[in-house]
Amino acid sequence: MATIVTDARFADAAPGTAVRHSSVLVRWTLVLIAVAFLGLMLILPLVIVFCGAFEKGWQTTVAALTHPDARAAIRLTALTVVIAVPLNIVFGIAAAWAITKFRLRGKSVLVTLIDLPFSVSPVIAGMVFVLLFGARGLLGPWLGEHDIRIIFAWPGIALATMFVTLPFVARELIPLMQAQGRDDEEAAISLGAGGWQTFFRVTLPSIKWGLAYGTILCTARALGEFGAVSVVSGHIRGETNTLPLHVEILYNEYQFAAAFSVAGLLVSIALLTIIAKSIVEWRMHRSVRRDMDGGPAAQATLDRVGSGR
Repeated sequence: MATIVTDARFADAAPGTAVRHSSVLVRWTLVLIAVAFLGLMLILPLVIVFCGAFEKGWQTTVAALTHPDARAAIRLTALTVVIAVPLNIVFGIAAAWAITKFRLRGKSVLVTLIDLPFSVSPVIAGMVFVLLFGARGLLGPWLGEHDIRIIFAWPGIALATMFVTLPFVARELIPLMQAQGRDDEEAAISLGAGGWQTFFRVTLPSIKWGLAYGTILCTARALGEFGAVSVVSGHIRGETNTLPLHVEILYNEYQFAAAFSVAGLLVSIALLTIIAKSIVEWRMHRSVRRDMDGGPAAQATLDRVGSGR
């Protein structure tokens, strides 16, 4: 009888053991597929870029990066980022504040318009600016009479980049500010704080990591934008070529080492962006845990407002 019981016990345990082995097999299979995909689609291209950049020696890489056209592309890219990112930060904060802190009619329409650049092809966005500000566009004749150049000049590049990167800051702040609610601001106002004081001492500290996260994403997108900028730039060497456009021109002219060198610069900036993004994510999670362990948010708000009065 004891033998029968023992066999029954193992018979009951066998299905569970098989399920565990099956789950382990599935888990490792998925991990291997993910690692292979990342290696093929991400790691291998990065290795190819850097190998191509230094294939003919570091002198060639330095010469490609210090070429006058490359320096002009770097300056224009930096100028575009300096213009587009701060303006999108201001717009993102204002839009998120209006959507989450006030009762507005047409709020859903505003959210949809903010998401519009995600659904419109960058090339189409560039064409819209050409049809609006080009020589034969809607405002082209007036701009020509007043000697104002937008298309095939840096203002058009900045406008196209602003459009493409418009949603990043706002879409990071809207859900964050919705989750926080309005209790902190109402508590600050009840203590006599003004509008700007409430914003700088209550709202801004609570959204600073979300704002930093959105800013990093916006900056990364502005640095690498190609489609919309390609349409409005005109590809004028030394004047309207950003770094991605400069890479394309070098590659089309069979200057592969130079193209990979400039692309390596963009890749290096992208890697630094990923590192900064990871740090901000870690700080965001740490801040959330600290707020959850530190008591009600209203008390923290009272402390901040009280210290600033």
